[in-house]
Amino acid sequence: MTAMLQPDAPAGLLALATAEIAARVRPSVVQVRGRGRGGGSGIVWGDGQTVMTNFHVVAGVGPRIEVLTADDRLCPAQLIAGNPRLDLALLDVEGADLPPAPPGDSTRLRVGELVFAVGNPWGQRGVVTAGVVSAVGDLPAGPGEPAASYVRSDVRLAPGNSGGPLLNARGEVVGVNAMIFGGDLSVAIPTHVATGWVGQLPRRPVFLGLAVAPVAPARAAATSLGMAGLLVAQVAPGGPADRAGLRRGDLLIALDGAPLRATTTLLEALDRAHPGDRLRFDLLRAGASLSLEVTLGGRAERAL
Repeated sequence: MTAMLQPDAPAGLLALATAEIAARVRPSVVQVRGRGRGGGSGIVWGDGQTVMTNFHVVAGVGPRIEVLTADDRLCPAQLIAGNPRLDLALLDVEGADLPPAPPGDSTRLRVGELVFAVGNPWGQRGVVTAGVVSAVGDLPAGPGEPAASYVRSDVRLAPGNSGGPLLNARGEVVGVNAMIFGGDLSVAIPTHVATGWVGQLPRRPVFLGLAVAPVAPARAAATSLGMAGLLVAQVAPGGPADRAGLRRGDLLIALDGAPLRATTTLLEALDRAHPGDRLRFDLLRAGASLSLEVTLGGRAERAL
C-alpha cells in the first residue's frame, strides 16, 4: 500500500514514503556522460529512449555522449535538441527501452510543498535529497520568446545532480534540476515549461545541427554584437550546419531574407521543411557579414 505524505505524518511514515518514491523513480534516472566523464543526470522522458537533461551538461562535449542506466547499461546517446536559455536538452538513446518517469502538474506547486531530488552528485548514483519549495518565479524572455518560470527550493544538490528530476510527494516529476547557488539553494525548470518546449520542436524529421539563444536589441546594443538575432551556442560536429560552415558564436540575423529574432521563427521554418531542403542564413561573424546555405538532413543523423 502506498504511504501518503500528510503534514503531520510521523517521521517513520515520512521516511518510508520517501524510500518508496526513490525506489520507484530511480530506474527512470540516468547518468549522462560526455568525453568519458560523469557530467550530470537525466530523466527518461515520454518514451523508452528519450532523455531530458540540462543543456549545460551536454554543451561542448560533441557527439560522444553516453547514458549509464540504473541497471548498469552504458548506451550511446545523441542530441535531438537543445535550448540554452531554458538550460534544457533532449537526448535520443536508441533501443534503450527505459521506464519513463511519471510527469506531475508543476503549475500547481505551492511554496512550502515537500519536494525530492534524485541524481548522481559527485558520481554517486541514485542519491536522494529532500526539501521544500521556497519560491516560484519567472525567467526573462526575449522578443517573441515564450515566458518561462522556475522553481526554487532548499533541496541539497551538488555537481552531478544537474538534469535530474525534482519530484513532488507523489513521486511525480515537477521540475528538471538546473542550478545550485551557495550549496543550499537550487533552481529547477518546471515540468510544464519543459513539456511546452518539447511540444514546440519540429515535428518533421529534419536535422539542422544548431543550438541557438536569442539576443534581444537591448543586449545587442550593450555588447559588440551590434544587432539582434539568434546567437549560435553549439554546432553538432559533422551535421548540416557544421558542413555549411556555421560556427559557435555566429549571430544569425536572417533566414531566407526574413529577420530572425526569435527561436520560434526558426522552429516554424524547420517544421515546414523536409530533408534535403536548403535554408539560407545571413549572419555576422566577428563584425563581418556572411551568407551561408545549409542543406537539411534527416533525423536518421540524430542530432540537434
